[in-house]
Amino acid sequence: MNAALRFKAAVEAGDIVGATAFFSDDITLHSPVKFRPFEGIDTVRALFGVLQRTFEDFRYVGRYDGPTGHVLHFRTVVNGKQVEGIDLIELDEDGRIGTFTVMIRPQSAVAAVGEAIWAGLVADGVVS
Repeated sequence: MNAALRFKAAVEAGDIVGATAFFSDDITLHSPVKFRPFEGIDTVRALFGVLQRTFEDFRYVGRYDGPTGHVLHFRTVVNGKQVEGIDLIELDEDGRIGTFTVMIRPQSAVAAVGEAIWAGLVADGVVS
């Protein structure tokens, strides 16, 4: 099983620490709520801690596999808003998750997710 599928299994088991173990140390995460990407394992791991507290009833509902990447389709709830999105996962040359891109719909959900994540990152001291 490749890193993306092991990541998915760990997320579904509620093991965020285990899930982020499949990321490369220099991972780049492109977020729908921030222009500049989150970079580096420490920052991305902190972000996933916030996501775990912010997302309610998170579940993957579909999966699409390609030769160098995977798409995981998810649904969740944030502050009462229904959120649908995809995680586009690209593996690096070592088979680890090197690039992670999140896309969310609808636009009102992007706003709700952005506000909730920013508040969590500020509360955790990741950003000021």
